Amino acid sequence: MRVLTTRDDRVGDVLRAVRESPNVLGIVPADAVDPRVRVLTVGGRDPLREPQRYPLHTQSTRALPEVTTVAAVGDIMLGRRVGARHRADPGAPLKPLAKRLAGAEITVGNFESTLSVDGSPTQGGDSFAASPRVTSGLRAAGFDVLSLANNHVGDFGDRALRQTLARFARAKIDTVGAGRDLAQARRPVIMKRGSVRVGFLAADSIGETPAATRIRAGANRLSMPPRTGPLDRAALRRMTSDIRALDKRVDVVVVMTHWGTQYTHRPEPSQRQAAKAFADAGADLVIGGHPHWVQGYEMAGSAVVVHSLGNFVFDMDFQTKTREGVFLEIVLWGDRVKAVEPVPYVIDNSFAPRLVRGDRANRILADIWRSSRGPFALTS
Repeated sequence: MRVLTTRDDRVGDVLRAVRESPNVLGIVPADAVDPRVRVLTVGGRDPLREPQRYPLHTQSTRALPEVTTVAAVGDIMLGRRVGARHRADPGAPLKPLAKRLAGAEITVGNFESTLSVDGSPTQGGDSFAASPRVTSGLRAAGFDVLSLANNHVGDFGDRALRQTLARFARAKIDTVGAGRDLAQARRPVIMKRGSVRVGFLAADSIGETPAATRIRAGANRLSMPPRTGPLDRAALRRMTSDIRALDKRVDVVVVMTHWGTQYTHRPEPSQRQAAKAFADAGADLVIGGHPHWVQGYEMAGSAVVVHSLGNFVFDMDFQTKTREGVFLEIVLWGDRVKAVEPVPYVIDNSFAPRLVRGDRANRILADIWRSSRGPFALTS
């Protein structure tokens, strides 16, 4: 292990060396780091989350940053066998990680079910409906925003989708990416913490849930391979227009996507095309789901792209990889994304995610880094 330290005018050289090799440790001001490098705690203190309490300091005239933490999880499916297992307490699968998720100032995820069965199941046994009582468990776990831009929120038809939207609204959980019409499906959610505003948009590229129109409820559709392709350039322009408009109103823009091919660590080329367009329009983070396996990180311009977090709560116990996932712990300094850290877990036999460490955690993270690009790619 090499340890590099330097003057302020050579900080960039140290950071480049750290990004290029896992065997280099750099000592630089915390203000200089970004998500392409990982920081070390000292005395149990994280320099990005607790800069005022970090034991190593340099003389500086810079004001301490306003720190905002965000937790982001993948696909939450609380219907089918999950719901049957937990009829007495539908929110029970969220409890093992509820305290940690609720500790973030903003907590978000993809809710891949309806909250109503007031209609015919449109996907047979793959139609997912959770009990409306799950909203109390979601609130207890700290969820502020849920993306409904996915291929299952429409599983029981138009009326059930409208009821789902109304039930989340009554529970005071904001939803994004689906609506009673296209205008609502496109509408962003803005969360303010202190003086920092974080904006969320979401899009579904898988299908099954109808695309919202001027007169029909549905998801904010961005068609692309492998399920709804080819890449719909007009819809992509609409999405980037919404990102540019949101970027003018907030400090950080997060785009949540439902895309890609199931049961693979490899993103589709169209995911990268769309992510680059989002970044060019002003997105700071792009967070994906649907493949049911974890997928890698990469940079699109200055935006961090995480292609898939895997399942968070699901009854897919037929594969090892569908029971493995990560949630993200994101640190913002004002309008800057400083860290996007993956936290690995395994879904247990009761369909609840539980943190793992050691070799199992390292294997999950290795799946991510092997499918990553640029500074996130596994190099040894």
